[in-house]
Amino acid sequence: MGGYFDLTGRAALVTGAAGGIGSAVATALAEAGAAVLVTDLDKDAAAAVAERIANAGGTAQAAALDVSDPDSAAAATQQAAGLADGALHIVVNNAGVTRPAMFGKTTQDSMRLLFDVHVLGAFTVTQAALPYVPTDGTGRIINVTSAAGLTGTLGQVNYSAAKAAIIGFTKSLARELAIKNIMVNALAPLAATPMTETIRTNEKFAANMMNRIPLKRWAEPSEVAGAFVFMASDAASYVTGQVLPVDGGMVM
Repeated sequence: MGGYFDLTGRAALVTGAAGGIGSAVATALAEAGAAVLVTDLDKDAAAAVAERIANAGGTAQAAALDVSDPDSAAAATQQAAGLADGALHIVVNNAGVTRPAMFGKTTQDSMRLLFDVHVLGAFTVTQAALPYVPTDGTGRIINVTSAAGLTGTLGQVNYSAAKAAIIGFTKSLARELAIKNIMVNALAPLAATPMTETIRTNEKFAANMMNRIPLKRWAEPSEVAGAFVFMASDAASYVTGQVLPVDGGMVM
């Protein structure tokens, strides 16, 4: 491939990569030359993604990963580093869940679940990965937030709070890891995925969202994946602590 966006020789780990945006990101990173560990709670679904990548000429393996479990994270990050002689260059903290509900019907259990997966998950995987992340300028931690974390979203207090926490996590970690020449950024993508299906099919939620998107459509996951390749690549060697919306203009 060559040039700014060539990831040949680099290893990547993508969480929540069995479908949706995670699958598209794993595929795009592999197409740019990275060796990718496709991880998800559903190992069989992750393995299917890894197989598709391999059949297309890329390099990929799969692993089961519970992002909130330190032992599971340790095993996955070690496996990912093994794809590139012990270095793990790119960590994409994408795993997520939603439990949409208006505030009066939002439960403590749903708040705990979303913070466990989004916030504790990003913390746990990143902490496990750091011993393997190079300090030569190729190390990237890429977190996934949302417009919900930037502006709030109707019927998603739990999700918005968790995604806002990811932004704080990203900015603080970027300051801490800058001295090690490791870039930490977040993307706020919007795409038609199983995780957004409830919002897209609920008349009230869907109308509210479409009124906020200037492009008046949902993206396909492949349309947002290129932004992850950018953040993972040498093109982003002087970018850290930033949040990049990839959302059809919803946040501007």
